[in-house]
Amino acid sequence: MSEELQCGAVENEHTYTGLRIASIFVILAGSSFGALFPVIAKRNPFFSVPKTVYEFAKYFGSGVIIATAFIHLLAPAFEALGNECLGEGWKTYPWAAAITMMSTFALFLTELFAFRIGTAKLEALKVDYDPHGHALAQAGHHSAHGPEAERSHPPKEKEVDSSDVEAHDHARVTAFYSTTMAQIIGVSILEFGVIFHSVLIGLTLAVDEDFKVLFIVLVFHQTFEGLGLGSRLAYLDLPDAWSWARYAGAVAYGLTTPIGIAIGLGVRSTYNPGSSTASAVSGCLDAISAGILLYTGLVELLAHEFVFNPEAHKAPLGKLLYSIGCMVLGAGLMSLLGRWA
Repeated sequence: MSEELQCGAVENEHTYTGLRIASIFVILAGSSFGALFPVIAKRNPFFSVPKTVYEFAKYFGSGVIIATAFIHLLAPAFEALGNECLGEGWKTYPWAAAITMMSTFALFLTELFAFRIGTAKLEALKVDYDPHGHALAQAGHHSAHGPEAERSHPPKEKEVDSSDVEAHDHARVTAFYSTTMAQIIGVSILEFGVIFHSVLIGLTLAVDEDFKVLFIVLVFHQTFEGLGLGSRLAYLDLPDAWSWARYAGAVAYGLTTPIGIAIGLGVRSTYNPGSSTASAVSGCLDAISAGILLYTGLVELLAHEFVFNPEAHKAPLGKLLYSIGCMVLGAGLMSLLGRWA
């Protein structure tokens, strides 16, 4: 047996095989429900869910995402990359923090230059825009962070001819689809950060000796995390041609942890979660995902919902405290689950 496989628990648990298989379907149901319910309920009049419930889910979900970044990704990244099985190169530098920082900067630079390009394109078309989408929020519309086209300068009747109308329509369509793509990219980045984490915890659940406790905790963990993602998907303002993106995102999230469990069950005779390779890979992926969710949670969700949002500035104190309370509740419950998983 190689030295690498001797470092860590070589013999994975083969107990509760039936329950481990059943966990695939239980977590699939919980994850899918958490992610899909806000999306379906928001667009189906049959449910008649009050607006306050959606707002609770949105702010609660923001707290869940931030706690996931700190407690369920960053902390495990430090633990995995501090594994004694890793070589000296991993021990001479805080790689978990460095990789998280690089991930955050990479996302920041990607978004910065993407919006510079998008802004230049909209200005060339002479389309007014709101870089953070707050003008529409004040008008009673919910939108994701991104360039928002406004029709604040309608052409005068005497100046309108066929070429002007065609150019104006082209500008509006271009701005509309720029906004659509900005929303889809923003939520895709959020989902990308969650998916790696979900697959890894599925692998862990399949081989962990404390299966029963971990299983119960992960049912709540994945449902809460799905609720956070689903509430963001539900608020996407997309054209009909792109409406499938909401459901695709929710379904993809629901499948990730069950896929991880299935893979773990399939390779549990050879997979060694304590090996140097597994520790390095899982630690790096957790650190990358932590950087993504930290930027998304603190900048895209928290800052743009509260600090830079005129609605929050003018909202009654009670409503503001309620929103903050929902967010703190989500972060608190997700942090509590970190005691066990």
